[in-house]
Amino acid sequence: MTNRARVLFFALFYRLPGQWRRRLTRLGSAKWIVGAVVLVRDADPDAPQRLILVRQPPGRAWSLPAGLLKRGEPARDAAGRELQEETGIRVDPEDLTPATPSAVVHHYGGWVDVVFEARVPADVPLVPDGAEIIEVAWHRIDDLPPLTTPAARLLAHYDIGPLVERTR
Repeated sequence: MTNRARVLFFALFYRLPGQWRRRLTRLGSAKWIVGAVVLVRDADPDAPQRLILVRQPPGRAWSLPAGLLKRGEPARDAAGRELQEETGIRVDPEDLTPATPSAVVHHYGGWVDVVFEARVPADVPLVPDGAEIIEVAWHRIDDLPPLTTPAARLLAHYDIGPLVERTR
């Protein structure tokens, strides 16, 4: 686009009503899905390192408690909500700690996971919702069950799971 064409384009663009400008801008902008994920670890420092994992139908592989943010919902609140919905564990969102890294961008899928960590006692009751989640359980980090591909990719960012060696 020549400079003259750019000048003409922007002169016309800024004469449009604000609502139209916003709609046109959204049409030309990248769209990302944003989810919240929680890495729930055993609070007992003497126990073997364990994570809570969940299984969704059809239940062939395990993943992490996670879900999409609702419109306008802070990521921390979404993480707490999803953790309770999927596992029965209630954690005050303020007690969720941003993981390092705190966000993982999945370029191949067009989504971003905002990741939090929580420590809970191993004796806390685990209650799957029975619809979206059919099973929830503790698993040793050094002996993980089969993971979904997205869960394995995400865990590799935290030096956990079967894909760690591939990412180094």
